[in-house]
Amino acid sequence: MNAQPLTEAEISARTDSYFNRTKAVVRRFGDARVTYAIFLRRPVVSAPALMVDWLQAVARERGEVFDIELLHPEGDWVGAGEPLAYVTGSFIALSDLETVALQKIGAACVAAHNAFQMSVALPKAAFLAMEARHCAGAEMQEIMAYAAAVGSAAAQREGARGFIGNANDWTAHYFGASHGYGTMPHALIGYAGSTLRAAEMFHETFPDEPLTVLVDYFGREVSDALEVCRRFSALAAAGKVAVRLDTHGGRFLEGLDPQESYAVLERHVPGALRRYRSQAELRYLIGTGVSAAAIWRMREALDQAGFGAVRIVASSGFGVEKCSVMADARAPIDVVGTGSFIPESWSETYATADIIAYDGRPLVKIGREFLLRARDDG
Repeated sequence: MNAQPLTEAEISARTDSYFNRTKAVVRRFGDARVTYAIFLRRPVVSAPALMVDWLQAVARERGEVFDIELLHPEGDWVGAGEPLAYVTGSFIALSDLETVALQKIGAACVAAHNAFQMSVALPKAAFLAMEARHCAGAEMQEIMAYAAAVGSAAAQREGARGFIGNANDWTAHYFGASHGYGTMPHALIGYAGSTLRAAEMFHETFPDEPLTVLVDYFGREVSDALEVCRRFSALAAAGKVAVRLDTHGGRFLEGLDPQESYAVLERHVPGALRRYRSQAELRYLIGTGVSAAAIWRMREALDQAGFGAVRIVASSGFGVEKCSVMADARAPIDVVGTGSFIPESWSETYATADIIAYDGRPLVKIGREFLLRARDDG
């Protein structure tokens, strides 16, 4: 992990000014040994390592020792308002670290929760983390990759395949990989002039790599997928070809409309449509874009053409809700490419730290008594 402690000037510049002023006041009137409780207001999966590593790095630079007690090990479920960690040390040394420390834990815990929920919803599918291009810079990119890995590991302990890798080299180590995975973007297909030619170009350049082909560029998902499979029939038979569905939300997969989408699901999973559905659920089932009907239609076409070993990669908005709907429809997805574990409501990621003890004496602001240690609360 990249636990760079920052310089003292950088810490001062990045922290909220009232913490810097608190540090000055305490330095003038005398230090105290304090304990911070860190928590979030919603259920999460514990993902504290980036924060812990950073605090320990700063402690070493300052010649201090921080006692960091994790109430929940990495990957554990944490209820709303439950303390994630108690951090104890010099008030002077800790007072100006709160801002940066909270940045490193809040969003990570929520994203880990999302990645866990997505993975357990589709336990037979492998996931590929594709969040980097949606992140606000390198620091967020690392936080999100770490979080996905933590949530995935928790899901794997429950039998899910989880995240098998990600799309870039820089954070691949969080998934136990030496490099990022991926074959081609839409830009390469436009350059090649056809889906088949893009596949040929890729194979000529990377002959030993499995071939995953985007098939929505020209709106001929089924036709182009079958054309590629016929061209690379030996690879397809060996299970080294996959088609990636990334159909735009403004149109249906080739050959589908609302009526035909209903018909596809009726052929394969009729029960998925025979109970109440919200508008969002219906959209994921039989709407535009990468719907359950679209995935079933592609599987149907591949199998009918004799390409049963060809895998389906699905992408485009696969968050917790969409994964749950796909599971209900038993959508035949082999791999999900997604960055949708990034929290949608950023306000839910706001971690909070409150001091709960000064020199061993329990004291916290009114309303936060729930943060006190059980032994301190009588």
